[in-house]
Amino acid sequence: MLRKLVIFLIIGTMLLLAGCSADLSPLIITKTPSNLETVEMNKVTIQTIHFEKAYFHPGEPAKWSVIISSDSSKEMTIRLVSRISHLDRIITEITQDIVFNRNEQQVEFTWQPPIDAPMGYGLDVYLEALDGQLISTIKSAGFDVLEKWIQMPRYGFLTDFQPGRTEIAGPVSIMADYHINALQFYDWMYRHEQFLTTEEPYVDLLGRQLSRQVVDELIDTAHTRGIAAMPYTAIYGASIDFYRQHPDWALYQAKGKPALFGNNFMAIMDPRSDGPWMRYLLNQFEEILTQTQFDGIHLDQYGDPKVGYDIDGNFIDLAVELPKSINATKAVVDKFKPGGAVVFNCVTNWPTEQVANSNEDIIYIEVWPPYTSFTDLHALIISAQNLGQGKPVVLAAYLHPQGSANPQINDAIIFASGGTHIELGEGNNYLADPYFPKYESLSKSQAAAIKRYYDFAVRYQNWIGSQTQDATGKWNNEISIPGFETSNSLSYNKIYPLVRETEGVTAISLVNLLGLPGGDWNQPVPNPEPQSEFELILEIGDKKVASIGFASPDNEYFAITSLEFTQENGDLHIKVPGLNVWDLIIVEWE
Repeated sequence: MLRKLVIFLIIGTMLLLAGCSADLSPLIITKTPSNLETVEMNKVTIQTIHFEKAYFHPGEPAKWSVIISSDSSKEMTIRLVSRISHLDRIITEITQDIVFNRNEQQVEFTWQPPIDAPMGYGLDVYLEALDGQLISTIKSAGFDVLEKWIQMPRYGFLTDFQPGRTEIAGPVSIMADYHINALQFYDWMYRHEQFLTTEEPYVDLLGRQLSRQVVDELIDTAHTRGIAAMPYTAIYGASIDFYRQHPDWALYQAKGKPALFGNNFMAIMDPRSDGPWMRYLLNQFEEILTQTQFDGIHLDQYGDPKVGYDIDGNFIDLAVELPKSINATKAVVDKFKPGGAVVFNCVTNWPTEQVANSNEDIIYIEVWPPYTSFTDLHALIISAQNLGQGKPVVLAAYLHPQGSANPQINDAIIFASGGTHIELGEGNNYLADPYFPKYESLSKSQAAAIKRYYDFAVRYQNWIGSQTQDATGKWNNEISIPGFETSNSLSYNKIYPLVRETEGVTAISLVNLLGLPGGDWNQPVPNPEPQSEFELILEIGDKKVASIGFASPDNEYFAITSLEFTQENGDLHIKVPGLNVWDLIIVEWE
C-alpha cells in the first residue's frame, strides 16, 4: 500500500510542478483499514481534525491540526500521515514522525494548494508504525479553496449578543470545523429602522439587552477563521413608533389600514427603491458598512403582504418592486464594502422567480408549506438554480432535530442537489424555529454525522456542488434498482436517486428513504432501513465506462473506492456495497 502511495506521490508532485494538476492519474483506493494489518489497534486514536479556516483563498496555505491520543502507556515513535486528494486523485502526502505516549498531542500540518477555485480537496489522516503497518483507522475530512464564500455558501447563525458574553472563540471555532463560511447575525440591532446606537449596552425591540462590543468581537473572531459576518435586516420592517412618525412611508391594505406584522408588533413600510423609506434604509445600510466590519447585508421579508398600497392609494406589487430594492442595496454594498454580499430571503419560495436574476449573490429560500416533502427540497433547489442561471442556493428549513434522522436525510438531499442548508449556529446547535434564538442542541452522534456530511459535500463539490449541472430528470427513466422503488413521484419508502453531471462524469447520489413512516422533511422519522449489497442498473446505450467509484459520508473513511461493474445489452450493472443514508456513485466515461 505505501509503495503504491509513494509512487503516486512522486507522479503527482512531478505533474504539479509541470503545471498539469488536472492530469493526475486516478488512484481509486481498493483497500480500506479493515483489510490492512494493524498493530495495537485502538490503543492510538485520531480524535479530531481542526482546520485553521472555514475555507482558504487562492494562494493561501491550507493549515490543519490533528489531535491524537493513546490508551497505551508505552512510549512509541509513530508516523502521522495526511493524504491530500482531489476527487479520486491523490495529490500528495505529508508525514510527521512523532514520539508519542499516553498524553493527548496536537500535530500541525501546512500545505500549499494550487490557486484554482472553487476546488474541493480530500484529507485522509491515519497513523502507522515506522515499518508501514497501519495502527489507526483512517479519518476522512474535506476542505476547499474559494475566491469568495458565496461560491459555495455554508451559512450559519449567531444570536447571543448579551453584554459580558465570554464564549466567543469556542463556538466560532466549532462552526469553522463544519466549514461554515458565513454567519448571519440574527437580531443584533438596536431597532429594525435604526441598527446602530451610541448606547452600550442597548435594549432591542424585544427588551433584550445587547452589546455592540460583543457584536464586534464576534465579527473579528469570525474573520480570523475565514468566516464572513452578515447582519440581519428587514427590507420593510419598522417599529410602530417609527411608523407613527412617518405614516406616509408605510405600506397599506386595500381599505387604508396600515400593514402590520406580528400582532401589531411591527409595521410594514413601502419598500419601493425610489421611495422615502428605502432611501432612509439605504442610508442605514451605509452606516452599517462604514461603522462596523460586517461583510454585506442580509435582507429579510415576512412572506406577506405580497401586494399593498401607498399613502395615496397607488397599487404596489412587491414582487415587481423587491428586485429593484435588492439592486439598490447591492449598489450600496459595492460602494462601501467592495466584495461584500447581498442575501435576500425568499419566504415560501416567493418571489424567487422575480429576484433570482437580481443582483443578490445567492438564492436563499425559507421553506414552508406547501413545500413539505423530501422531494420538494430537491425541486426547490433545481428550480432556483435554473432561475438564477447557476447561482448557489441556500435553504432555510427549520425542524426539531432530537430523536430523528431528518437532519441527515435533509442534508443528503440538499447537498446531493447542489444546494446548501442554513442549520448550524452558536457552536453545536441547530436551527429549529424562524426566530433563531429558539435553536436546539444536537446529540453527539447527530453532530458527528452532520460534520461528516459537511466534510463530504466540501470534498466532492466539484462533482456535486452548484457549479455542476442537475441531471436527475435526464436519468430518471434510465436508473433502476431491482427490488426497490426509485420513482420521483414518491416522497418516501424508496431509494431516491439524485444526479449531477460535469465534464466526463455522472455523479449519482442514492438517498435512503426506505421504511420511513412518512415523507415530510420536517416531521421526525427514524433511521431508514439499512441495505446490504444490491445492484444499480443504468441504461446507457453504447456509452463506454472508464471507471466507477464509490464513497459514503456514513463511514469515517470516505475516500473513493472502486466498484465492480459490467456492461451488456446497453445496460450498466453496478454492485453497490450497501446503503445507510447517503451513497455517492461516480461514473467516469471514456
